[in-house]
Amino acid sequence: MYLSNNKTIIFITGAFMSHSCWDEWIVFFENKGYKTVAPPWPYKNETTETLRQQPNPKIATIRLTHLLDYYTEIIQKLPEKPILIGHSYGGLLTQLLLQKDLAHAGICIHSIPPANLVYFNFSFYRKILNTFGYFNARKKITLLPFKKWQDCFTNQMCFESQKETYELFVIPESQLVIRDIFSAAAKINFKKKHAPLLFLSGSEDHFVSADIQYSNFKKYKNVHSITCYKEFRDNNHLVLKQYNWECIADFIANCLDKIG
Repeated sequence: MYLSNNKTIIFITGAFMSHSCWDEWIVFFENKGYKTVAPPWPYKNETTETLRQQPNPKIATIRLTHLLDYYTEIIQKLPEKPILIGHSYGGLLTQLLLQKDLAHAGICIHSIPPANLVYFNFSFYRKILNTFGYFNARKKITLLPFKKWQDCFTNQMCFESQKETYELFVIPESQLVIRDIFSAAAKINFKKKHAPLLFLSGSEDHFVSADIQYSNFKKYKNVHSITCYKEFRDNNHLVLKQYNWECIADFIANCLDKIG
């Protein structure tokens, strides 16, 4: 067992997802010697069942800027800069927090792209419109329909797994926080020096495609910063819960060992 480090990993959850999606990842990385934390988004520190039946109405007020302030406050209470591992919307948050020089390293797993990249990816733009009703977005709570979960998150999985993961992890979300993907708050200065950054994509991700992830990676231009990319075969958007999640976690751990 590798126990030569004591760095903290903050797992950053994506939109529509319970922070419990990281439970197995927490065990994996704690066994590697890391301290870990997977904070729930504001107003979401309840079980999936509770959040579905009695969601806090304040969820509707969540914005991207609020999330950045929230994670910044968590990070600044730590004795040193943490490693950030973010999935989907959490990947975008990871990029933005690295831009603020708040992390030792960042791992973006199937990251939602920043606003100044997404307009070059019209297929993703159409999916956001069709899935989340961007132009109808207002201060309202919404729950991702099961059909959209099947199409965007869990394609390649059997119906039973799609249904089980939907019941375990999908929670109500702010429509405004989805709209903010296209806001100025979601822009990245790709030329700015940053901590080591790794992008992971999946060949079967029907929501944020491998092409988008690669474009995001390639957009970074600072020659004095480490930026890496890896595509995994057969993975969909819910990569955290697929059969090979541990292989991906092990790849991340090996990369972190090299960074030191």
